[in-house]
Amino acid sequence: MKWEFILPLPIFLLVLLIQITMVPLISIAGVVPDVILILLVYYSITKGQLYGTILGASFGIFVDLITGGLLGSAMLSKTVVGFVAGYFSSETKREINITTYYFSLIVFICAIVDSVIFSFFSAFNLRSNIFSLFFEQALLPALYTGVVSILFIFSPFKRKSF
Repeated sequence: MKWEFILPLPIFLLVLLIQITMVPLISIAGVVPDVILILLVYYSITKGQLYGTILGASFGIFVDLITGGLLGSAMLSKTVVGFVAGYFSSETKREINITTYYFSLIVFICAIVDSVIFSFFSAFNLRSNIFSLFFEQALLPALYTGVVSILFIFSPFKRKSF
């Protein structure tokens, strides 16, 4: 079996551990970035759309099982994110999309998609306004995730295909 299919799992488990334990410490008014989404977008851009979709489904089911949320909500949202991020995977623009600020824009778009789908299935409240729900549950976390993904652009690991 190829290492490119096995290697994302230990990296994902490490990132999931960081997401659960350390990321809530940097929350701003209850808004936390989604580091797992940044990893998923990176793999979707570097490996392709089908790989990102399958990896998103795998990441999502593990997140659902470990965090104890509504089973299938994170799986659906991460699967769609892997599919959407895979659109930015082309042979000619792959390096540009990862090494420039386009990566943060792609992460921001994918984070909005992820947050909207996830909040629709798991945090839907009929008493709240749809615009405030979109702002609090989708736009703010997406913006924070996009800002955190800027750090990934300057990371030395992006040059290696981990």
